[in-house]
Amino acid sequence: MARFSYVGVTSAGKQVKGEINAQSKDEVISLLRKKKLRPISIKNISIDFSKFFSSKVSLKDVSRFTRQFAAMTSAGLPLVNCLDILASQTENKKLSNSVKQVSGDIQGGSTLADALSKHPQVFNNLYSNMVAAGEASGNLDTVLSRLADYQEKSEALRRKIKGAMTYPIIVLVVAIFATVAMLTFVVPTFAQMFVDMGGALPLPTKIVMDLSDFFQRYFILLFLVIAGVAFAFSYYYKTEDGKLRIDGIKLKIPVFGDLERKSSISRFAQTLSTLLTSGVTIIDALTITAKTAGNKVLEKGIQKTLERITGGLTIAEPLKETGVFPPMVI
Repeated sequence: MARFSYVGVTSAGKQVKGEINAQSKDEVISLLRKKKLRPISIKNISIDFSKFFSSKVSLKDVSRFTRQFAAMTSAGLPLVNCLDILASQTENKKLSNSVKQVSGDIQGGSTLADALSKHPQVFNNLYSNMVAAGEASGNLDTVLSRLADYQEKSEALRRKIKGAMTYPIIVLVVAIFATVAMLTFVVPTFAQMFVDMGGALPLPTKIVMDLSDFFQRYFILLFLVIAGVAFAFSYYYKTEDGKLRIDGIKLKIPVFGDLERKSSISRFAQTLSTLLTSGVTIIDALTITAKTAGNKVLEKGIQKTLERITGGLTIAEPLKETGVFPPMVI
């Protein structure tokens, strides 16, 4: 709940100032109209600390909310009642606040899709577009059910990918720490022992000892270089060209590249199927799907496909020309 200051005018032309608690500006307008006031200005004067301390809204939280929302709408409950009930029982504070604001916007005359689109961090473009299609067709409960199915499948796919990548990453991290520990603590002990013994050392042993010596002498410099490279990589990856190049390299990495490609294509197929069956047009569906591809190379391929379809071609040939999608998908 936020605190708003307002300036309104009565039917007699008298200016009225005051403060009021509400979920959103739309709710303030609705409350003022009930008081027979025409709003001139409305300002949010509260400090929203939830932006700094509230937890993130996970896909699992949203999918659970959507499943419950679908069940309640299919039972014939009014939208506002559904949202108020869900907001009160949702454990995630950020999601609960967003749902309350959506409810307030609907009471102020907004459509559900428009109200959801005001919270892109919680309800993405795909979500609001599917809801808009459901509202237009009069099948909102069916669309919400499909959306819940899609989110649950996406969450299951994410868990599988996470599980498949956890072991190799753990092995890699342990190997790095073991190598650092060996070069820092173990090798110097043996190096001194070899020096005391005298005699010529085998080439592999000399290489390991030199590496250990280099690591000890220039550890701080090495750390700064690695940190600098990581920062530069992160900055470059945020650029359009950097993301395209790095995502292309990711697809070529053995094992990981194949996993990345399959997961992105699976996400593409699920998203496109869900949107089309919900009544979204092929053009809008591909536009939304491109943004949720998860890989810039695939996103570019989908965008090229969209351009060719707009020109009058079918979807199969443009997908084939991208060189990204396997024959089974085409």
